[in-house]
Amino acid sequence: MEVTQAVPIDVATPPGCTPRLLSPQPGQAREDVAAYRGRGGYRPLADADALLDEVESSGLVGRGGAAFPLAVKMRTVRDNGLLFRRAGGPVVIANGEEGEPASIKDRWLLRNRPHLVIDGLRLAAAIVAADRAYIYVSDRESALSVETALGELDHDALGGVTVDIWTVTHGYIAGEETAAVRALNGGPVKPTDKPPRPYEEGVDGRPTLVSNVETLANLPYLQNRGSAAFRSLGTSLSPGTFLATITGAGRSPVLYELPLGTPFTELLSLHGISPDRVRGALMGGYFAGLLNRGVLETTLDYETMRGLGSGLGCGAVSIITDDCPVAVAASVLAYFDRENAGQCGACFNGTAAMAAVGGALRDGAATTEDVDRLRRWSVVLRGRGSCATLDAACNVAASLLDQFPDEVAAHLEGGCPDCQDNSSGAFRADRPYEAEAVRPA
Repeated sequence: MEVTQAVPIDVATPPGCTPRLLSPQPGQAREDVAAYRGRGGYRPLADADALLDEVESSGLVGRGGAAFPLAVKMRTVRDNGLLFRRAGGPVVIANGEEGEPASIKDRWLLRNRPHLVIDGLRLAAAIVAADRAYIYVSDRESALSVETALGELDHDALGGVTVDIWTVTHGYIAGEETAAVRALNGGPVKPTDKPPRPYEEGVDGRPTLVSNVETLANLPYLQNRGSAAFRSLGTSLSPGTFLATITGAGRSPVLYELPLGTPFTELLSLHGISPDRVRGALMGGYFAGLLNRGVLETTLDYETMRGLGSGLGCGAVSIITDDCPVAVAASVLAYFDRENAGQCGACFNGTAAMAAVGGALRDGAATTEDVDRLRRWSVVLRGRGSCATLDAACNVAASLLDQFPDEVAAHLEGGCPDCQDNSSGAFRADRPYEAEAVRPA
């Protein structure tokens, strides 16, 4: 299979932050195995338990959205494999199905640094004693890049682990961990009810570790440098760096590697946006909802975002400047209505109902009773779906009403100046702040 040359997007790190995940030389072509090995990649692993201890000491949490401690996941999968003695042992999935339209980090890693991801997958498989692993993607260029990278390796380089690529059709729910397991088991790419969780019963009934590709890409650094070096950036509760896809404000998307705890205003400065222009942000892709101008006083770390009732999620931040937050929320709610799996009544009907109110509010056709219903739905519908899509819609609805009450009131009164002054009408987008993995030629 022929691979087209990776086209670089804009990537950057703040001054004084040596990249750990982005290319050491921004703008370079796809990293081949010789270049990756020259930077210390694919080192033999002498002690898998010792590396697991380093992962635990590092405080590394999942970068896919849930921010769950990786070491806890790994120990559970490893111990379940021993406890139930499943034939063939555990399975590991590197989840690169980047469902959030506003995120490009996973595709960038797979297209440009595939060996970093594969090396992390190798180490994860060794830690949990897996003999099978999958790289799960929907992006064709990512699959081609990984296939070429695997072709550059012999079986011994992977510690005897069999690694396959599994490609699915792109969709918001396709990256949910049970959807990935279901697809690998030959079913539709849709989430399943829990329990069991994949760490209990996943691919072919085996305990399965499903981990985001950015999360796994941190393991080679931990093997080479250790947890103390990992913690040299970030905060005590949110150590390390993370990949942030920044969109909005009329600027081209940029992928940054930032130390956790970076002030939001520092990110704006790096991105060339005046704080005076900012009226808020859409956080964590679409999942974590909206924040108003109070975001200017925050830092980008897990504990601070949780304290605000928001989150970093997949690290995608869409900066809202000229767009009306009500119209932005309406577009996101409509997206969730289209993208839900169509298998849970609460989600299928709930996202449709919230999207209908969001659209009516944007268009000046909603009533106070409609907004009251939206507020109630944002509370009572939480946790009622097989996956987090319904919760994401609830987050958007609740945060709009909480963070932008004046704008909501203006729309109820039919007098939003931003929507009326816009020559093309209120902001509308099928996939708001969508980011492409490559720059057009």
